[in-house]
Amino acid sequence: MQKIILASASPRRIEIMKKHGFKPEIVPAHIDEVLPFSMSSEASVMYLALKKALNVSLRVSYSNSILIAADTVVIFENKIIGKPKTQEEAFTILKDMRGKRHHVITGVCILETYNNLFISKTCLYEKTAVYFKQYSDAELISYTKTPEPYDKAGGYAIQGTFGKYVDHIEGDYNNVVGLPWHSIKPFLT
Repeated sequence: MQKIILASASPRRIEIMKKHGFKPEIVPAHIDEVLPFSMSSEASVMYLALKKALNVSLRVSYSNSILIAADTVVIFENKIIGKPKTQEEAFTILKDMRGKRHHVITGVCILETYNNLFISKTCLYEKTAVYFKQYSDAELISYTKTPEPYDKAGGYAIQGTFGKYVDHIEGDYNNVVGLPWHSIKPFLT
């Protein structure tokens, strides 16, 4: 059986893998997330996922393994929304997205090896539309006082307490969490 290596320290990505019966070896990537030139959001997440996969592949024994790396961004009104650093920034991001649609795009790179040789490389992306409900400023203030918004792109976790403000999604729920399960599952079976 092939060893699964997850090039991520994200507890959410690890949880998705374990929920589906996989116990990956966890090897976080150490990269500078700077893009070499301007590119689309879809291309940028695939580029960064590939960069993470290659970084980890140089540091681990990878004979007969599947290495998975991912990068996720939130896009709202054609802008990448990062991880908020302050309560004010989290409040502004989530207030702007209130009652509206945004997209979560995750790029994934999967490297398959056999006898220390790469035998295949696949990079893909998944895009999910997320629609927020209306919520009050008071609810936002209360939420932004918690630690939850500050280590997540877009300032929220769909699987966390803010999930109650999601009206509906179009696409893969796990993609919004950080790993598009339906897209990567065929590579693991």
